[in-house]
Amino acid sequence: MSLKRVDEVFGMSPDVLLDSYVDRGALDSELAKLLGRRNHIAIRGPSKCGKSWLRQRAVKNSLTVQCRLGFTNIDIYTNALSDLGIKLTVEESNKHSFKGRIESQVAIGSDLIGKVSAKLGLDSGTETTTKTAQFGRNITDLKFIAGLISESGRRLVIEDIHYLSAEQREFLSFELKTLWDYGCFVVVVGVWGEANMLVHLNSDLSGRIEEVTIEWMPDDLRKIIENGSKALNLKIARDIQNKVIIDCFGNAGLLQRLILKTIDEAKIEVKQEQELEISNESFYETAAMAVADQLNGVYQKFAERVASGIRTRNDSTGIYAHAMAAIINADDTKHLKGIKVDEIFEITHKRQPRIQKQNLKTILGKIDGLQVDKDGRGLVVTYVSDDEKVLNVDRQLLFYRKYVTVNWPWDELIAEAEKETNSIQQSLF
Repeated sequence: MSLKRVDEVFGMSPDVLLDSYVDRGALDSELAKLLGRRNHIAIRGPSKCGKSWLRQRAVKNSLTVQCRLGFTNIDIYTNALSDLGIKLTVEESNKHSFKGRIESQVAIGSDLIGKVSAKLGLDSGTETTTKTAQFGRNITDLKFIAGLISESGRRLVIEDIHYLSAEQREFLSFELKTLWDYGCFVVVVGVWGEANMLVHLNSDLSGRIEEVTIEWMPDDLRKIIENGSKALNLKIARDIQNKVIIDCFGNAGLLQRLILKTIDEAKIEVKQEQELEISNESFYETAAMAVADQLNGVYQKFAERVASGIRTRNDSTGIYAHAMAAIINADDTKHLKGIKVDEIFEITHKRQPRIQKQNLKTILGKIDGLQVDKDGRGLVVTYVSDDEKVLNVDRQLLFYRKYVTVNWPWDELIAEAEKETNSIQQSLF
């Protein structure tokens, strides 16, 4: 029998790596309990903290939709039904309802439509009505979709809801109440600041949704290292463990990468026959620099997208660049807790007195669109208008800037804005 490879124990993986998996705070059993109840579930936590692994462990055969910037609730239902072999075509939509048509694309979709039609008392006696169903009345729109999802026996999981706009998150909160009324229970996953965000958006969700928060404590992160090391018959020195735990900023995914790279630097590829200790701190230092170097392309692309977006805006005060400089340069504690608008305004207004707080709030609501790629992915920070805070969505940024000296483009953009302003003022005299 072949020996277990180190990458089967540590590292980033779409599948759960059981040897280094830690059931933090007995969340596995807590989530399993909640899944057996008649309520929605919200899983909240920072990026790469293990939300997806937790969901995979608890929710088998899920109907998963991953949100992207610009997604609407209609996109969520369209993607979910597509996974069931059903096509949703929207004919008319507004803030409160939509009208459209569903068509089966495979046999299972046809069966689901037929079963739900029968349960709702709709005619399904012909081939046409079995394969298609018209819905346009507000009271039956979500009822039919909810029926299809429930009849499939799969739990709808909506991931990365922080990519939805504030308006769409509010719509979702009201539609979750409607889905609950129809007995269709949903799991939503994402990054948000204040607890029970969806209940704040719609108080009718109180008692109908349970929130589970994932936040790693140092001892929990240490268990990941110790459990995985034991599976490989390795012992990683305490000093190295401490460095990894500090550097990962509560990001379990980053911790997994750093440990795997450290073991690679020690030239270990498989489980050891006798326990072997890794104590040379230079292995970790080299590993950390290598991981930071791998992240360089990610954040350089992020900076290029933001800078390119800023240059397309009419921005005489340089407010976008001033805001990004204040956000990205904020200390680690503020990134971990959320950066308040007042703190950003204090810095930006001091550098450029013409910047007004209300204008700052307006442009902060647009920073998501500056960051994402053509597929609507790649958020690093996001503005939560209800809390008047900028949240860090990607804690790897904190690790990256610790190990790499970065020349962000914000100062250059600020200088360009000031030069343009001076040029305009000179032309007036």
